[in-house]
Amino acid sequence: MFFAASLIVTVFARNPDIVVIWIGVNDVWHKSSFGTGSDLNKFELMYADIIKKLQARGIKVFCATPACIGEKTDFSNSQDGDLNEFSKVIRKLATEHLTGLLDFRKLFLEHNLANNGKNETKGILTNDGVHLNEKGNSLVADAVWHTVLFPEH
Repeated sequence: MFFAASLIVTVFARNPDIVVIWIGVNDVWHKSSFGTGSDLNKFELMYADIIKKLQARGIKVFCATPACIGEKTDFSNSQDGDLNEFSKVIRKLATEHLTGLLDFRKLFLEHNLANNGKNETKGILTNDGVHLNEKGNSLVADAVWHTVLFPEH
């Protein structure tokens, strides 16, 4: 919770009108890789708390699902199950708290289904299965542009 509290203080200091909450990949990835990830129940409580604190300040909130840890399209990436569960929680919280939603999990999977015919683990939208390459950054930027900044276009 310390991280969430310090994050909120940093965000509040900038006095934003809009905030996109895009967390979850490291919560899943680090759980199996380093043993420092987040329990889903604690993650949900922390995420809901962040939303409430932002909304209490009149900030428009957009929740974002984690995109991927591996780009295989046959759900054989080792953390697909956990990413899907974290994404379900984020979608639920977005609905409950009337926030906007950037469903990067769905967007990345749809893109990879159409563009990853060889079922590669990386190289389509990421450099290493997690960190975005130029195409991944463009996909995210377009989604933010059309969902957050200019939804009427």
